[in-house]
Order: sequence, then structure tokens, then C-alpha cells
Amino acid sequence: MTILILKLILAHLIGDFFLQPQKWVKDKEKKKLKSVWLYVHVIIHVALMFLIVWDLSYTNLILLIGASHLVIDALKLLLQKKKTKRFFFFADQLFHLASIFTLTILLFEGDFAFTLTFSPKLLLLIICAIFLTMPTSIIMKTIFSKWDISKLTKGNESLKDAGKYIGILERLLVFIFIIVGHWEAVGFLITAKSVFRFGDLTASKERKLTEYILIGTLISFGIAIITSLVYLNLQHYA
Repeated sequence: MTILILKLILAHLIGDFFLQPQKWVKDKEKKKLKSVWLYVHVIIHVALMFLIVWDLSYTNLILLIGASHLVIDALKLLLQKKKTKRFFFFADQLFHLASIFTLTILLFEGDFAFTLTFSPKLLLLIICAIFLTMPTSIIMKTIFSKWDISKLTKGNESLKDAGKYIGILERLLVFIFIIVGHWEAVGFLITAKSVFRFGDLTASKERKLTEYILIGTLISFGIAIITSLVYLNLQHYA
């Protein structure tokens, strides 16, 4: 059952964070249940689950998870307001994961037969690595949505999406360093980033920008470290 749950979580991460353009999200928030992209999004999720699980004997489970995904997304669109978007973002993800676990456990009967040769440990590694890329970037963007950083960086803009890709690379490096047992490399990476960021912090006369940079760095490294520790502890059970 573990490997099935991991495959379903992998399909969820890909469908929610990689195959859902921002314009779809905006259209859904505007038109709510009338948005065609809501249903396209769910269809993509179902297709991904079939593709990754690769076993039609679990059709009922996949369709139920797809239906629950539609219900959860629909409730989110109907209930969330501008001020509660961050809360409903995290609640939405929590309920999606809970539905995967609950429905799989309820419908689980006997041993699963898989034609693909992914081991649970490998799937866990893939999920952790994927989570540290776009999903974490979106989570951080959601956290920081309460602040308008564009005013603080006006006249000092960086390359488009440069910060996002730097964050992804640093989190993946932290993950790799920790799982191979080189914590000292993490310390070196933090020190190196601090040196590069020192100029930004000292040159900036805006205390808010300094706090923004520090909070962003701490959250990024913190999520990477926690994800690495979760992987190291769960791999023994995978």
C-alpha cells in the first residue's frame, strides 16, 4: 500500500504544481465552478494517476480520488476570499493528501501488483525532490503574498524568476548534502549565500526589505532541512 500512496502523491504534486498554469488558477478564481479549467485540471489529475499507477484494477480508487479532488477544489473556490487565500491554499493541499490516504486505506484489499519497478524508497526520494522545486516556491509565494515586495524592490529589479530558480537550486543542494551526510556543506552554503546577500542587506536602507530577505532565506533553508530529515526517517519504512 505504501508504494501506491506514494505514486498517488507524486501524481498530485505534478498535477497541482507543474501542470496547472497561473492563468488557469486566475480563471478558476474569477469564474469559479463555471471555469472550464477546473474540470480540465481534474481530468489531468486522473490521467496522471492512471499513468503513474499503471494498473486499471485500481480504477475505482483513482476515480474516487479524482471526484474528491473536484469537490475540494470547488469548495475552495466557493469559500475563499482575498484575505483567506493563504489559509485555503494550505487547507486545500491538506485535504487532498488526506483524501489520498483515507480512500486508499478504505479501498485497500490484498496485495498490490505493480508492473512498474519503482521501489518505495525511490518514489519517496523523487517526491521529496519534486516538493522542493515548484511546490515549495508556490508555498513561499503564498506565505509572502501578504506583503507587497514590488514597492521595496522598485528600481532594483532582478532577472525574471531568478530568485525562484536560485531558491530551487539551494533547496535541492541542501537536500542532497543532508541525505549523503554532509551537514558541513549546508553550513558552507548558508555562509556563501550570507556573503552574497550581505551587500543587499547593507546597501538597503529599507528595514522591511532586509527582513523580507532574511525570512525568505530562513524559510527556504528550513523547508529543505525538514524535508531532508523526513526523507531520512521515512526511508527506513519505505
